[in-house]
Amino acid sequence: MNASPPQVAVLIPCYNEEITIGKVIDDFRRELPEASIYVFDNNSTDRTAEIAAEKNVVVIKEKRQGKGFVIGSMFKKVEADLFVMVDGDDTYPAESVHKLMQPVLNEDADMTVGARLNKPKSKAFKPLNLFGNYLVVKLVNNIFDSNMTDIMSGYRVFNRSFVKNIPLISKGFEVETQLVIQSLYYDFKIQEVDIELRERPDGSFSKLNAVKDGIHVLLTIVNIAKAYRPLFFFGIIGGFILLCGLILGGIPITEFFQTGMITHFPTAILATGLVLVSMIFFAIGLILDTINYRIKEITQIMMKR
Repeated sequence: MNASPPQVAVLIPCYNEEITIGKVIDDFRRELPEASIYVFDNNSTDRTAEIAAEKNVVVIKEKRQGKGFVIGSMFKKVEADLFVMVDGDDTYPAESVHKLMQPVLNEDADMTVGARLNKPKSKAFKPLNLFGNYLVVKLVNNIFDSNMTDIMSGYRVFNRSFVKNIPLISKGFEVETQLVIQSLYYDFKIQEVDIELRERPDGSFSKLNAVKDGIHVLLTIVNIAKAYRPLFFFGIIGGFILLCGLILGGIPITEFFQTGMITHFPTAILATGLVLVSMIFFAIGLILDTINYRIKEITQIMMKR
């Protein structure tokens, strides 16, 4: 007896996308005719919700402003076996959805990410956006020993286990970064699939603020590094303080070997204090890392993946 096909849900977060939302719905309905399509409207002031409703899709209002709130609401309210998430700005090609779905269907991945940065002919990125993406990817790869190339893509596919178990706390556009970081921390399988990002059509404008949202993403990474890699985080701080202490301590030590006397008592006291403080930071990181390890074990048992 053949197994029934998986139930697929297409999730489209939207804020003022009246120019593009109709086409996005039509494109994904063409590619996935059996899928259920959900448009989550985040307080749009234009006709986004009205146009989506005319297309006979499920329209759900999310009154808390911010993409993080929208994705959290999606994961909580929608039931399916396979979840396709795509922005409503018509920059992601619907025809690529099958390539994104395949690794998840084959159980080779819990989440696939539409990697946009390996298509250099695309002009959809501004230099500042590219630099911000590169910087964040390098930070995440260094912290989690991964090899991601694009962690901010809004085009993804998830299985049910991922959607129902991943914890989300981000409010804004940094939520895509958090999805990757949480995946790496909880050992979900991730695969990237190259896609070509299209430019927005005329009249459609990005809601991103490169500087503001870039700062938010970097702060998110710092906070998550502190929470999920405390030994790494506090070790870096402790190492820097230790280095300062050793450099300052070298002054009275050198003086003692040269003259047999120490006259830089304040410097010696400061150096000793810095070394002791660095040891405290190392101890904090080690304790929190041990606690995190035990919590991670308990969480994965509860997930029962």
